[in-house]
Amino acid sequence: MLKLTCLCGQVRIEVAKRPDFINECNCTLCSKSGARWSYFHPSEVSIEGATREYSREDKDDPAAEIHFCGRCGSTTHFTLTESAISKFGNVQTGVNMSLADESDLVGIELRYPDGRAWSGGADFGYVREPRVIGQSAASQ
Repeated sequence: MLKLTCLCGQVRIEVAKRPDFINECNCTLCSKSGARWSYFHPSEVSIEGATREYSREDKDDPAAEIHFCGRCGSTTHFTLTESAISKFGNVQTGVNMSLADESDLVGIELRYPDGRAWSGGADFGYVREPRVIGQSAASQ
């Protein structure tokens, strides 16, 4: 189980398992919120503490609602919007792995999707090769 907290500790997240991978996306939303996302079924995530929410205003139908601590401002997680849930079901919660202790993430692949160029329809392209957390560049 992974335990994560925002900077002030007001928001606490527990995840039932380690993620398969982490995405550090370069889209405007992800880069400006400072998030490194891993994705879980909502039943695998427990969140305690009050958060505030934000949905993109530059999209007609944003699929995600970003949550952050109202006290320290740390981006904590995202949930799907009602519109996305009606289309796909409540199948995903994103957790900001930047809140985890990096020693808990050793061995997990960190990927760099090109969200700025993503059309929304097909798979992501990537801006650079992935790396494995805890391994030096020379050993990869």
